[in-house]
Amino acid sequence: MRGPSLVARTVAFLVVAQIVAFSVAWFMTLGLGLAGIERFTYSLDELSTARAQKQVVASLARDEDGQIVIAPTPALRHELAHSPTMKVAAFDTLRGRPLGGSAPELVEALRPLITMRPTHVHFVLPGQLPSVRLGLLEPQWTRFGPVHVAVYETRFHLSDILDDAVEASLGLAAYILMAILMSGVAAWIAVRWGLRPLREIVAEAARIDMDSLHQRLSLKGVSAEIGPLVEAVNGALARLDAGVARQRRFTANAAHELRTPVTILGARLDAPEEPSFKNDLRRDHRRIRNIVEQLLAAARLGGNTARFEEGLDLAALARAMIGDAALLAVRSRRHLILEAPQTPVLVTGNRVALESVIANLIDNALRAEPEGGTVLVRIFEDASLWVEDHGDGVDENDQAAIFEPFWRKSDAAPGTGLGLAIAKELIDAHGGRIWVETTPGGGATFKISFDPRVGRRERNS
Repeated sequence: MRGPSLVARTVAFLVVAQIVAFSVAWFMTLGLGLAGIERFTYSLDELSTARAQKQVVASLARDEDGQIVIAPTPALRHELAHSPTMKVAAFDTLRGRPLGGSAPELVEALRPLITMRPTHVHFVLPGQLPSVRLGLLEPQWTRFGPVHVAVYETRFHLSDILDDAVEASLGLAAYILMAILMSGVAAWIAVRWGLRPLREIVAEAARIDMDSLHQRLSLKGVSAEIGPLVEAVNGALARLDAGVARQRRFTANAAHELRTPVTILGARLDAPEEPSFKNDLRRDHRRIRNIVEQLLAAARLGGNTARFEEGLDLAALARAMIGDAALLAVRSRRHLILEAPQTPVLVTGNRVALESVIANLIDNALRAEPEGGTVLVRIFEDASLWVEDHGDGVDENDQAAIFEPFWRKSDAAPGTGLGLAIAKELIDAHGGRIWVETTPGGGATFKISFDPRVGRRERNS
């Protein structure tokens, strides 16, 4: 499920920010006024004028003669009782005359102003200091028509803060709405334009498929904020491209390499009269089985589905693999010898993967060993394993290359280039090392070393 549009989120955040800014600005202005800062000076009592004017408007009524008068409601009477100096007055805006119930002092002071129909007047009665605005005269629309209402020396209530904020918002509602609307439109245009490089990157990414993983997203015109994301995606594409290429090579070459022993097996079946027929079949079967087991082990390790065990006895694993190959070695007139310490040599790893590696090395050594010779498997206390044969050996120039995927000295060489490459991959996954050296007197010695203290314990879960 997709999240909200980034443009919509940005515009929404901007609108909320403007509302919050307006509210904070109003409270800051209020604070400046209460602190006596010039041009903002007013008192808390001034906030009560809106409430007092509403009470006066609510008190307007007609008397027995049909004249509009101020007939105080209970709320206005309560206010006047608790504020002895508070005065209210009302004037008929159209006729310019005071309404009954108005305070005489206000009528006398404000009568000259009514003829001008003022929209907003702060005033102080004669004899009082003009430093604080005690009175307010404003026109109000009532059920009886336009009326100018004057209030003087009102008293502050906590609810006046909210009332004043609402009044200020209503008074500036059109301006605020237009400002928010225009800011939203400007933000939408700006963000859309600013995200144009990102949309282009999205279009580039949409064109990449399994046949074009070599392509990379362009960094041209990308902002500093989006650049790391694009670089991370390019890195992921590079790793994916390498993995897919490796997988394709692996699949193609595996099919090719498996075909070789299968072809040899078919050729042997055409000549069942050969004295070594059964031994050759067993050898071919073992070669194919070792290849398949290594492929499965590599696939499991690559998918992080294989379990790593602590406390695997390297000598016991080698002994089991020698037991599997013993009958074939005897029938092919070769010998297998194991040299291992009396105490277990413990490593951490995947049992199936290590068994397949050891089996592959033993199988290669048996094929390289001359008839009547001895393949020696050695286990050392430092968690290393050697498999020695006395065949033709491996040229020094080729000792590193033989672990490359599907490397072979020549097409005429027996065996497959698959086993050693997978063996190296499996040993690398165990944090170990595999290499080959020349056996003293001739031949090849494949060596594996493990650090017994290092294991892939995190993969036991």
